[in-house]
Amino acid sequence: MEHNKNQETILKKLGIKQLNEMQVAAQKAIALKSEIILLSPTGTGKTLAFLLPIIAELNPKSEEVQVLILVPSRELAIQIEQVTREMGSGFKTNAVYGGRSGSKDKMDLKHAPAILIGTPGRIADHMRRETFSTKNIKTLVLDEFDKSLEVGFEKEMMEIVDALPSLKKKVLTSATQKVEIPTFVGLKNPTNLTFSDQTTSQLKLKTVVSTTKDKLDVLADVIAHTGKGSGIVFCNLKDSIRTVSEFLDEKDIEHVCFYGGLEQKDRERALIKFRNKTHRILIATDLAARGIDVLELDFIIHYQLPPKVDEFTHRNGRTARMNSNGTAYILKWQSESLPTFIKGAEVIKIQSALVSNKNKWATLYITGGRKDKISKGDIAGLFFKQGNLNRDELGTIELQQDCSFVAVPSSKARKLIGQLNNTRLKKKKVRISLLE
Repeated sequence: MEHNKNQETILKKLGIKQLNEMQVAAQKAIALKSEIILLSPTGTGKTLAFLLPIIAELNPKSEEVQVLILVPSRELAIQIEQVTREMGSGFKTNAVYGGRSGSKDKMDLKHAPAILIGTPGRIADHMRRETFSTKNIKTLVLDEFDKSLEVGFEKEMMEIVDALPSLKKKVLTSATQKVEIPTFVGLKNPTNLTFSDQTTSQLKLKTVVSTTKDKLDVLADVIAHTGKGSGIVFCNLKDSIRTVSEFLDEKDIEHVCFYGGLEQKDRERALIKFRNKTHRILIATDLAARGIDVLELDFIIHYQLPPKVDEFTHRNGRTARMNSNGTAYILKWQSESLPTFIKGAEVIKIQSALVSNKNKWATLYITGGRKDKISKGDIAGLFFKQGNLNRDELGTIELQQDCSFVAVPSSKARKLIGQLNNTRLKKKKVRISLLE
């Protein structure tokens, strides 16, 4: 009974009315079985599906790491950490990953978290240095495990699995169907939960033909055609991202970029500005095809097509999620033929149009966060009372450990900085500036 009550409280905090079919089945299996393979499309809520039953089994008296969650990317580590904290379970949670300072990790791990999330490279490094004890780790989650293998973490993952003497539960998740399970995980009799994509009927596939090989003019036309919606433009290489970004700059089409070669801070901030609608266009590599936390997208554009069907599916899975509509635009040079895995894409003609590019929102950066005991309510109160904003003028608020980000009307951003910079939030005097 207590368990159900706790879950109700958590779902209320997250603003979720009820779990979906996959989450209910996964929760039951993870609570009762020791080996679980969960295959479910991008955007169906796998993170919550495994966190709920795992948190319910944690020992509040233990002062060591009890759960280890391995992920392929920094963004996914941050996302899971954020969801866990928003659940308000009372258990310490930390994420460690490459691109983050080692001293920050050490400070976080000085008092061991109950749940440790990280990329295999960084976790293996900490294990070698014996930064935390592995003796009490009873649950291992390999989230998007096929992606971790794909990006070259097999050696580290094997090393980590071998170094966990008290393991009682293994949970593997992926968005890919019919995926190969790595033998080093040592699964003997796993429970398989496979949920196919229910959203294909809502996804519209459209092909737009370009008379020029670079497809840039057609890209601008498609962006104009999408109106006010938010979407991702997918490229295969970071060099292509630079080309597209420079072209959109010339056309005065505002956007943010996201790819592996960017500094971690720049990657995080690009996603913050995209999530809170400061920018409606994100240009990205397949790093953004899964494992990043962005809400419902209206469309995606394949500026360049991926070589494999799986990546095509994952990209498309960013839109038309959970029974909503979405469109995937395929840009094709007239002399190019599409891969055989693309079926049923309607060829459409788009008229040239001007892009309406007045950003409604701007992002403000605040130098205070969770560690200063600042809440979203504190920030909202400051902007309503001292900033005189109406309810509909306050956009998304994102809290991090040592800073926060808030979306405000772009027309009022400078005035708000003038009014609120150097004011107090809780006991901390905070600086407020525009996130460029």
